[in-house]
Amino acid sequence: MPGSLTISHHESAVTLDHADAERLATVLAELAYLLEIPGPNRINDAQLSLLCEGRSPDRAELAHWSQALSTQLKGRL
Repeated sequence: MPGSLTISHHESAVTLDHADAERLATVLAELAYLLEIPGPNRINDAQLSLLCEGRSPDRAELAHWSQALSTQLKGRL
């Protein structure tokens, strides 16, 4: 995967290799699923806090964002 993604404050476009985009869409969909499900496989509050990088954790918002981005990526593949 190295070299297939370019993100910069000076670039207006982000480029992602097709295979990486497919993988990212799958990971984001799985993240949304693990945020929403009940039970022992659910992402716990400590893990959620780490994913939110110190911001106030909002499980529903992160699940919605992850699923929406996954859907958007899959729609462009």
